[in-house]
Amino acid sequence: MEWLQSLGLLGLFLGSALAASIFPFSSDALYIAILAATKNPVGCLVAGTAGSWVGSLLTYGLGWLGKWEWIEKWFKVSHEKLEQHHASVRKYGAWLALLSGIPIIGDILVLALGFYRTAPEWTVVLLLVGKFARFLIWNAVVGLF
Repeated sequence: MEWLQSLGLLGLFLGSALAASIFPFSSDALYIAILAATKNPVGCLVAGTAGSWVGSLLTYGLGWLGKWEWIEKWFKVSHEKLEQHHASVRKYGAWLALLSGIPIIGDILVLALGFYRTAPEWTVVLLLVGKFARFLIWNAVVGLF
């Protein structure tokens, strides 16, 4: 993570993209460290949001490529359970993307949104809003905005 910190806003973009994709680490610590070091809340908000959004788009796309048969076979999830989750995702649709900024469950949710093929045009926009809200909250918590 020190290497990413040394890159400043570029490191924040890259780290946020990686954290929002399949790499299991939190971009929050990186965000706070770079925010504190640069004292640039707008730059951090833009870099963090953009990187996290790009990572989420990759995760959404990965989910889109998934097949029900794979989940049933490799993860031993029954068809009935997949149908139950599909009904929940269908109920709220792309609006669930607003929750993408929540650590840990947000990335899983994004994968599910792709897997269940929510409307891409709305999902993409609402992913951006969810990611923006996450980093805006960090700016407020740290007191630099």
